[in-house]
Amino acid sequence: MLKKLFGKKEETPESINVHSPLTGKMLSLEEVPDPVFSQRMMGDGIAIDPAEGKVVSPVEGEIVQVFPTKHAVGIKAKNGAELLIHIGLETVSMNGEGFETHVSEGKKVKVGDPLVTFDMDLVKEKAKSTITPVILTNGDDFGEIKKEEAGVVTAAQSQVMTISIK
Repeated sequence: MLKKLFGKKEETPESINVHSPLTGKMLSLEEVPDPVFSQRMMGDGIAIDPAEGKVVSPVEGEIVQVFPTKHAVGIKAKNGAELLIHIGLETVSMNGEGFETHVSEGKKVKVGDPLVTFDMDLVKEKAKSTITPVILTNGDDFGEIKKEEAGVVTAAQSQVMTISIK
């Protein structure tokens, strides 16, 4: 047990590449019209303005949380980085309407595995925005977060960030 608590596993990578979980336009967090994200209250990261309602895994790892309202998913990457994918803004009030999850807590995922599909038109109608933040929630445990330049990204193909261990 002590080795599990104090020793790093040999296979833990020093850094991981985070791919885009959606196809669309990558934005900086400052462009997100919600202070919780734009002021990095939950952590650093990027945001995607999606072109379609399909969210895939941006990393190889394990699902640690699927929100009951299906609007957000938490993933723990192989190096311990914990990523939150928050679909749209103020989507929690939709209570899962228009969202379908394809994973559950504890499921192992690879880059490109389907996580959630959602009805873009319904989100546009009922929520503040479809902009989807991708946040490193345990950033204090990590060193550098290198973000790629904003622009058009393709789900599971475009690299958006590299997260390195301290």
